[in-house]
Amino acid sequence: MKIVLLICAPFLLFANVHYAKVEPYESAVLKSAVSALVIGVDLDAEGKVVDKKRVIYLDDRLDKLNLKASQENFLILGETLKRQEAYFGRINELNTASKAQKDTAFYNFASAKTQYVDMGYKIAQLKDSIEKKSIVLHHQYVYEIMVREGDFVSPGTPLAKVVDTDRAKLVLFLEPSEIEGIEKKAVYLGDKKTQYKVDKVWKVADEKFISSYRAEIYIDAPEMSFSKLLKVELK
Repeated sequence: MKIVLLICAPFLLFANVHYAKVEPYESAVLKSAVSALVIGVDLDAEGKVVDKKRVIYLDDRLDKLNLKASQENFLILGETLKRQEAYFGRINELNTASKAQKDTAFYNFASAKTQYVDMGYKIAQLKDSIEKKSIVLHHQYVYEIMVREGDFVSPGTPLAKVVDTDRAKLVLFLEPSEIEGIEKKAVYLGDKKTQYKVDKVWKVADEKFISSYRAEIYIDAPEMSFSKLLKVELK
């Protein structure tokens, strides 16, 4: 009996070994917010980290023409509003002006103000539409571009899949015994002790791996690329 204990004890000292793929901490599918024709796609951006670069361009020519005309009208309406306001101010102080004259001056002033505000709102909408038609990425990894030049997209159409390049994660499936005291266990990657800890553990057994519990370790993003397989131990 003592001999059996001596043989089994060394195996109890070793932690379970896991192999986990380095995955992006977060990924997202960018979707179109407008209806438009795709007139430009930078397919060379796929598989790369891009920063301050437009990767998809939706047709915004009519929006830009409309914006230019609206801005010109906005200036004219601004001058009209000033004059109507000044006229109303003057006639409203005149005792000799009839109520009908004062009412007319007020309604003209109110109408000019409404048109001015509406045009300002229209300009804001056009600027927003133009901005949404240029898909510019800031320090993001382009995993896949899902549209091509000549496609017509509607609101909700998937445009591209991008991933976070600042952090990565390792997904493990642990045995029940491994999650006991897991907050105190050190994370070893490739036989080297790290400063990482297990960040998140699902307390319910995984639907796919029914006898295991899903856990995630958040790490620095890899210098080269994702999908690298790492040896992981918790001790």
